[in-house]
Amino acid sequence: MRYRRSTVAVLSGLLVATLGTFTAPAAALGSPNSTRLTALAAEEPNQVQGLAVAQADGFATLTWTPVAGATDYQIERTLVDGGDTATGPSTVVGVWRPNRQINNEKPTFADAGFNPGDRFQWRVRARFGTEVQPYSLPVSGTTTAPWGDPAVTGENLRTQWETTKAAQYTSDVNEYAYTAAVDELSERVRVVEIGRTVLGRPINMFVIGYPTPPATAAAVAATSPLSINCNVHGGEPGDREACLIMARKLAFSKDSRTLDLLSHTTVLIVPTINGDGRAANTRGNSTGQDLNRDYSLIRQPETFAFVQMLREYRPVAGYDGHEFGNSSAGDLPMLPPRHQNVATSIFNESQHMIEGHMYEQGAKDGWWPCPYGCANGGNVGLGEETILRNTLGLKNVVNSLLELRSSGGATRPDEGNTANNRRRKSYSAMWTFNQFLDYHRANLPAIKQARTEAIKFQTSNSSRIVFRGSHLIPAHPAPHPGESPPVADAPGPDQILDNAPCAYKLTEEQYNGARTDGPGSVGTTVAQRIRAHGWKVVKSGDAYYVPLNQPERGLIPLLLDAQGAEEFVGGERVYPTGSSRYNGPLVVSGFTCLSDGTVNGPVTVRPGATLVATGTTINGPVSAAGAAGVFLTDSTVRGPVSISGTSGAVNVVDVNVSGPVSLSANGTGVDVPLLAGNSVNGPLSCAGNSPAPINLNIANTVQGPKSGQCAGL
Repeated sequence: MRYRRSTVAVLSGLLVATLGTFTAPAAALGSPNSTRLTALAAEEPNQVQGLAVAQADGFATLTWTPVAGATDYQIERTLVDGGDTATGPSTVVGVWRPNRQINNEKPTFADAGFNPGDRFQWRVRARFGTEVQPYSLPVSGTTTAPWGDPAVTGENLRTQWETTKAAQYTSDVNEYAYTAAVDELSERVRVVEIGRTVLGRPINMFVIGYPTPPATAAAVAATSPLSINCNVHGGEPGDREACLIMARKLAFSKDSRTLDLLSHTTVLIVPTINGDGRAANTRGNSTGQDLNRDYSLIRQPETFAFVQMLREYRPVAGYDGHEFGNSSAGDLPMLPPRHQNVATSIFNESQHMIEGHMYEQGAKDGWWPCPYGCANGGNVGLGEETILRNTLGLKNVVNSLLELRSSGGATRPDEGNTANNRRRKSYSAMWTFNQFLDYHRANLPAIKQARTEAIKFQTSNSSRIVFRGSHLIPAHPAPHPGESPPVADAPGPDQILDNAPCAYKLTEEQYNGARTDGPGSVGTTVAQRIRAHGWKVVKSGDAYYVPLNQPERGLIPLLLDAQGAEEFVGGERVYPTGSSRYNGPLVVSGFTCLSDGTVNGPVTVRPGATLVATGTTINGPVSAAGAAGVFLTDSTVRGPVSISGTSGAVNVVDVNVSGPVSLSANGTGVDVPLLAGNSVNGPLSCAGNSPAPINLNIANTVQGPKSGQCAGL
């Protein structure tokens, strides 16, 4: 069943201007400070009426009254001077077709590719098949100049791409200078280096908030931030240019929308994760690795750095920018995380962001967002967990991949002009990323709820494991467009494990052994990669255990099971042993798994032992002193819970506790105790834990006082 819910739209105010005999409507859709001009005339047969043009950042939205029976419309643009005398040829720059948008009764077209700040005249005519009809009366207007007052410090910064009018892409040297200047001149911005490329280029990230960004990664995480990854494939730089311009506007704009956005969250922008590939204009990095096939494996320093950033800053929503080689597709093909191990709530919310927001806003502003696969494209990637959109989904992040159609194709016939093509791509990306910010602002409660449901689902370890296979995306109802949904990509029987283990057991060699799958045949160890992902591990005897009742449970088996398509190692599956029902006390020694069990008595975890319990009812207290680890999820405890002096991981999620909960002196300075989404009928106290416990912004319901390190949880 397709997922639908109402969308709260964030609409910007508009500056409406009247010119000459043209009349302006009371309101127009588009970006802030857009200008809308309308032409009215006596009607010729089948002549387009009511043409209006609204100016926005890097594009102009044309709207008109539809002509009965028209099969499509042609958009003509002419360069004019201040007196509206033509100074260049009239050119058909766009073709509107019914599958561009979801509400054909209100046709719109986002004209882009021109040099922002120039003045143009537009006309539109209908066609019946190939038979052209009369043009509308013309509408003239000056397009919006690049954002930022040239006389105001900070606002006057420009990228190399802007100063050369898209003749050159911004070089790495220019990017670093521009990034440093934005950082220096804006109190809203902190630029952090999250890592280095293989060849040593810095991978920078804008951290943007108002009036200043939070001081630490943990403080940023508390704001439910959103992230934009702008350039993973070096030969696809269109999104990167959009990100650099957008960062400037977020850093210096004083408009109410920007200040409101940044007052309620933090924006994380990584302009260039693949600096080596961008410098060489290659898809892969300097080793030839396609980084968008490495976000789960993190063999390369670039992807390793990005995944560490996700662990530390914990964005709740993300966009990943690319360019698309299919010139017949829409302007902006989009695709959510599809791997079947992605929680349904994350998949649904990601789909809603695309279908419930991007499609609707695209129809208003004239862009053509479409499903990845529209016009017979997109039979690539599918459910591969190595791709960022799937990795993000498996990390419980609402997100989408964005493609910029690489060339104009039949619907944008003027884009044989290289600069026009580049500008259309980058300004369409900037429109998308701005809409993403608006979606996050308006729908954050729904995004957080989807994430909460996903984390509780994952930690319950209660469903089958799919190693490769995608959530189904049915064709969106015509006309937008119904004919080419993304490929189904159902998992085969050999890609499904119905009986999920409770943990994976790794040997010393598997966990800490040398690897040769990185640059120069030297790779980080599995231990280092697991740490980068943020998974909890416990050591018992000479083995290392990775329980599955963790927030990223959907990703863990893909990398630690021999049946995985692209795994780190083939770990040993560990299943519960012994009875599922204990009538009397249970003393845990060694590594013990309980799944869907019942204990009618107290549970005591001995020093050095590990308890992993999911879906279990414990009719008595739980106490652990000096344990190696405690993983208690999706369970009920009829009694107090006390965990102290644990040397390894503590993971207590979605547990109903009839009594007080106490965490004290746990940790070794590395593993962060997780205490999230629990219901505690009693006090909650935490003291002396190192690090302090966190709740991933999923509050605990406590019928009693919260104290110490857990006062804010």
